Amino acid sequence: MTGPLAGVRVVEITSVVLGPFAAQILGDLGAEVIKIEPHAGDTTRNIGPARNPTMGSMFLGINRNKRSVVLDLKQPAGRAAALKLAAGADVLLHNLRPGAAKRLGLSYDDVSAINPKIIYCATYGYRAAGPYAEHPAYDDIIQAKSAVPELQRAAQGEPHYMPSVVADKTTALTVVYAINAALFHRERSGEGQAIEVPMFETMVAFIMPEHLFGQTFVPPMGSAGYVRVLSLHRKPQKTKDGYIAVLPHTDAHWRYFLGIAGRDDVLKDERFKNVGLRTQFIDDLYGQLADIIAERTTAEWLELLDPAKLPLTALNTPDELIDDPQLNATGFWQESDHPSEGPIRMTDQPIGFSETPGTYRRHAPRLGEQSIEVLREAGLEEAEIEAMLADGVTVDGAA
Repeated sequence: MTGPLAGVRVVEITSVVLGPFAAQILGDLGAEVIKIEPHAGDTTRNIGPARNPTMGSMFLGINRNKRSVVLDLKQPAGRAAALKLAAGADVLLHNLRPGAAKRLGLSYDDVSAINPKIIYCATYGYRAAGPYAEHPAYDDIIQAKSAVPELQRAAQGEPHYMPSVVADKTTALTVVYAINAALFHRERSGEGQAIEVPMFETMVAFIMPEHLFGQTFVPPMGSAGYVRVLSLHRKPQKTKDGYIAVLPHTDAHWRYFLGIAGRDDVLKDERFKNVGLRTQFIDDLYGQLADIIAERTTAEWLELLDPAKLPLTALNTPDELIDDPQLNATGFWQESDHPSEGPIRMTDQPIGFSETPGTYRRHAPRLGEQSIEVLREAGLEEAEIEAMLADGVTVDGAA
């Protein structure tokens, strides 16, 4: 079986996390992905533990199911080769800022002139029509711009970035669904099109549905910020011997929890009689919750509350996730023998398809590992390829 995107060819000109992660998902879903890299390679090649140069752990985690081609896009022959690859592609995905794409001759107008049916997806910091269009953008910057650290300050007392490259990965997921929607439209209409997926606007769209709150209304009925998730007391609750995450959210949950705890006094408190009031008095609610949870051990609470299927769990560390029973039972951790890096572990695709499951078909490539084979497939003559090698336009990473 092949994935639902089998037969789709993607040319990826991206680096860091956003673009590579999006392209890996497309590859996992069956697409053929050709990754164009500069001579230095994607910057993530040098991040994290590595058994060999340019094959760091971060690169291995977000670049499977791809072939790597080195091209110097600033040289005419490199640009011409990239356009030749785009001419035979269904999708071109890049994270060049609008001005840089235009200077390199890789704008939508340039690419659609040779391939009118191309799905051309540009993902970068800010919408090109706005005043920030040419501003550089990395995950930390976009988190700050989209109010994530300020929300963390409201919840924790001082600003923090989320301990994940959440802006990159949220935007990457948006890239994937945008490309799939455009491919579906092309299947219906025959039309290619340009897609813009900006990090800033994507993150604001991701963050603000619950946090618009009082600003939902015009004029405002209060300030922005969903009070429950901004409470200083919204955190794992301390037990006698550790911590537990528990959320008695519905009225039935709350009644069961207080019944088990023997706290009829809290159950009768008018501030907590329904979810609307509990949200309004959330700090008081979490204070009561903390006092009650502290009376028993983690194991005791798990045993007492599980029969009612209350949302609860003990806390995992990142290392403990490797041995999590659910993840292991469902085969989430994928292990394979990389041709040059040896045994490695990767995450599985979280999506299940009954008829067209995705597959792990290609290891994360060495830098320029498939340069020559891909250029040959694109129709370049041997003499052209030899000239490109001699002029430093490409490298043979398989040699």
